Amino acid sequence: MTATLAPLFILSGPSGSGKSTVLKRVLADAGVPLRLSVSATTRAPRPGEQHGREYYFWTPEQFEAAVKAGNFLEWAKVHGNCYGTLRSEVDPWRRKGMGVVLDIDVQGAAQLRPLFPEAVTIFVRTSSEDTYRKRLEARGTETFEAIERRVQAARPELEQSGEYQYQVINDELETAVAELRAIVRRHFV
Repeated sequence: MTATLAPLFILSGPSGSGKSTVLKRVLADAGVPLRLSVSATTRAPRPGEQHGREYYFWTPEQFEAAVKAGNFLEWAKVHGNCYGTLRSEVDPWRRKGMGVVLDIDVQGAAQLRPLFPEAVTIFVRTSSEDTYRKRLEARGTETFEAIERRVQAARPELEQSGEYQYQVINDELETAVAELRAIVRRHFV
């Protein structure tokens, strides 16, 4: 007899969509056993970020060694840095009954859909491109050029939003949080 695995949620959305903010609120009060998978990256930590909490901050050499060892479920190069989902952050937790959320880009989601056809896919977006730009500017962590690259990257990401089972429009934070929380709870048996 095979044990039922807890749900796997794949969450994507362009930079500035507010998906991290919405997700943080849902994780704090999901009402079900749920955890965020911590990805590995070669990018430098932003102020306040800690190794093992927001990401595992690795050197390019560490990342490459993990790729060669088969430690990733998926990985991609995004905005000049590598990001990947570690098997150890997903499989053991699902077997223990803990739902796992992957906060990954559309490339990673496309790689994982065939491997996890049971995954619940959710795309977080806003209703206008201008909102992405304003939110990225408000962060105060990016140069003008970096913001423009991210806004340009949002366009093809938005074109792939139809590949997701759900779309959450994050124009109003409380509404988006409530909608994502309801989706998550619906998929626990």
